[in-house]
Amino acid sequence: MSHCEPLDLHQQRLQHVAAQLRASGARRVLDLGCGTGTLLQYLLHEPQFETLVGLEQSGELLAQAQLRLGERSGAGNGRLGLVCGSYADPQPGLAGFDAAAMVETIEHVPPATLSRVERVVFGQMRPPLLLLTTPNHDFNPLYGMAPGEFRDADHRFEWTRARFSDWARGVARRNGYRVRLSGIGEWHPELGQPTQLARFTMSEARAGG
Repeated sequence: MSHCEPLDLHQQRLQHVAAQLRASGARRVLDLGCGTGTLLQYLLHEPQFETLVGLEQSGELLAQAQLRLGERSGAGNGRLGLVCGSYADPQPGLAGFDAAAMVETIEHVPPATLSRVERVVFGQMRPPLLLLTTPNHDFNPLYGMAPGEFRDADHRFEWTRARFSDWARGVARRNGYRVRLSGIGEWHPELGQPTQLARFTMSEARAGG
């Protein structure tokens, strides 16, 4: 979670994304930028998910995920896998999944790398459903933050609603997806919600080949 956010917002995000994945009927799910494995921990409680794979480039965070998820992160029954790597680099073994999640991770990517992320995630992995959350920069004044201040020192950017909409719609258009934008958390009539959510679904024509 971001340092300036309330703890319950982090839980709301996880619950919201887990519920959407469950409702989609997906059985094989990727968690891209899985961090310490909090979303995977939620998903492991759902028998519906037969294969769960977390991808994380930080070895330290991945080690924390292994501790959090315990024996389930080992070979075991093969239901859960943890991979050290970046979603900005080709990951041939991570194609063919039903759905993917990117929860509070895209804002940690250097802006110059976003085009590579798009090519790998939307052009090569191509999950039929992808749920992506990111902070809503418009909302930050309600957390007492100064103009231009980010919620976490490691964030490379935080998008306003208008900027996020432009990026998400461009990605969808270029890669044969549809996108629906919404939010998570308390609603403000002028500033929206603290978390932005983009739900990418592959268009039927592209999904059919």
